[in-house]
Amino acid sequence: MNNSTKNKLTITAVLGAMGPGLLAALSGNDAGGIATYSSAGSDYGYAMLWMLPIMTLLLVVTQETAARCGCVTGKGLASLIREKFGVRRSVLAMAALLTANISVTISEFAGIASGLSLFGVPTTVSVPLAGILVWMITMSGSFNRIEKILLAISCIFVTYVIAAFMVGPDWAQVAHDTVVPTFISSPRYISLVVATIGTTISPWMVFLAQSNVVEKNVDESSLSLQRIDAISGSILADIIAGFIIITTGTVLFPAGVRIADAADAAMALEPIAGQFSTVLFAVGLVAASFLAACVLPSVTSSAICEAFGWERGADRSWGEAPLYRGIITTIIVTSALLILLPGIDLFQILMGSQIINGILLPVLLVFQVLIAQDKHIMGVHRNKRVWTLLSWASIVVIVILTIVMFVLQAMGY
Repeated sequence: MNNSTKNKLTITAVLGAMGPGLLAALSGNDAGGIATYSSAGSDYGYAMLWMLPIMTLLLVVTQETAARCGCVTGKGLASLIREKFGVRRSVLAMAALLTANISVTISEFAGIASGLSLFGVPTTVSVPLAGILVWMITMSGSFNRIEKILLAISCIFVTYVIAAFMVGPDWAQVAHDTVVPTFISSPRYISLVVATIGTTISPWMVFLAQSNVVEKNVDESSLSLQRIDAISGSILADIIAGFIIITTGTVLFPAGVRIADAADAAMALEPIAGQFSTVLFAVGLVAASFLAACVLPSVTSSAICEAFGWERGADRSWGEAPLYRGIITTIIVTSALLILLPGIDLFQILMGSQIINGILLPVLLVFQVLIAQDKHIMGVHRNKRVWTLLSWASIVVIVILTIVMFVLQAMGY
């Protein structure tokens, strides 16, 4: 076999393995993530780009560990938590995960409604239509088909790359601010630093990365390929985040425009950068929110069913896995209906989900690192010393940032 044939096989194998890591990481760039990155750019220009390498490292550590655990054990994180730590702790973790994920799913439908409203589509039309489409995709009955559809939707993220190049940023300043940290003694700045890292890793992303690997029925022989997928997905997701900051930092920051959410950013771009930039930004918002809305109900249902030993999986029919499909349907319907209720306080829902995520994430990461370094579970693929140190360092950083976030929220920032 010549080198050309070997290279083709290698490229084919890598492309075939792509999916779980990409989906998990890109799904994190949802409505809340886009709003956070847009605020970072509009408030401080390029000054927060130095966060990207840190965000990427944290994401790589958690996603690679999740992929490795899935490949080696053939089980999702919920199952491993139950086996190692008992049913009681699994029940608490799943209850918190369900509450947080419903709240985040609601925010995704809010993002869809906000994005489509920029094209004149009323909420009473956009939300029910999105709910039906999300339900149809998650109920399609084939994991491979669902994965391909969601990966196709992920391609829409290129709109943020195009938008960034359209607005003509100062690339020299971009490069400088990416590698040279900028510190501003402002509660608002500190709050955004916390939010920027916090929006990069969510509890559901950890479950998603591992469960998707299990769904693909891969084993230890595919470990290297899944590691490539996890790392490349993490890097790509944060590159997209960087382009969002660059776009708003180039256009909105010099104009002194401040925004409250991602839809505000899209609208604010039009008078300064032109209608096409607004369209690109809005399309990205809708696609990102839709992608996360498709992912969250299924990963939540999968984790809950796995924790309690119930049948699950996109390939299972209603008769084979009624609880799995029933939980997905309930989350979608509940989230969509709440958006349509008059007077619903979305801000409180989002704050509540942030608090739950902030408390749950460090706990889940502790579970993850203890499992990943367990020789009886992971064998020769357990965490090595350097990776264990990185994992614990990530947990410490996230705990500190979570405490800072709560303090700032209590202070009204």
